[in-house]
Amino acid sequence: MSFTAIIPVREGSRRLKNKNIAPFAGTNLLINKINQLKEVNEIEHIVVSSDSDMMLKMAESRGVLTHKRSIEYCDEKTKTFGEVVAYICNNVKGDDILWATCTAPLVFPKHYREAIKLYKKAIKEGYDSLVSMEKFRRYLWDDNGPINYRLGIEHVPSQELSPLYYATDGILIAPREKMVEWKYFHGKHPYRYILDKRTSIDIDDGLDLACARAWLDMDESVSQIDPYCIDALQ
Repeated sequence: MSFTAIIPVREGSRRLKNKNIAPFAGTNLLINKINQLKEVNEIEHIVVSSDSDMMLKMAESRGVLTHKRSIEYCDEKTKTFGEVVAYICNNVKGDDILWATCTAPLVFPKHYREAIKLYKKAIKEGYDSLVSMEKFRRYLWDDNGPINYRLGIEHVPSQELSPLYYATDGILIAPREKMVEWKYFHGKHPYRYILDKRTSIDIDDGLDLACARAWLDMDESVSQIDPYCIDALQ
């Protein structure tokens, strides 16, 4: 297996202007992610894919590969998301692709190393890809009311709810040719790589960015405590 890490960035951002190059950890989110990936020996190539000449120049200054995207693959209108994934994967080399968003700045080199190790094992066991996820237990509603618990006397503490998962998009790994075929960055039978709440943060707006900055130097042991076990510790 030869792994290529792709960092997809674009010039426009609807909620947070210049999100991908927002100041972070003494540099910016893009350079921060490049620096993290460069510490992962299992990754053979790092490619920054963007429509922004400025971001591509930043990537070149850090000695990584670049892929210039035309505007139709960045405007979120002309091409579907699946077409964008397939287009990028068709224009890079490597057996397996690690999709690494720079807006997940608290995914560190150790997480990428562990994910690659687990991915190699998972592929042999019949999984088709790997997706980082956060496990959670929350009282959820839709327009018709509660969907995972009952009101009244049958109400249960949150730690007794069945766990749910959401894809964090911090780490996504799959065979490059499959990403092209699926027009997506993971398949229907992915291995779930569970990350804690801190590591799972994905920057979408200013509040997310503030949280990521605050959590950057946080004592890591705190983030490893299962929030649903706190009551038992008190």
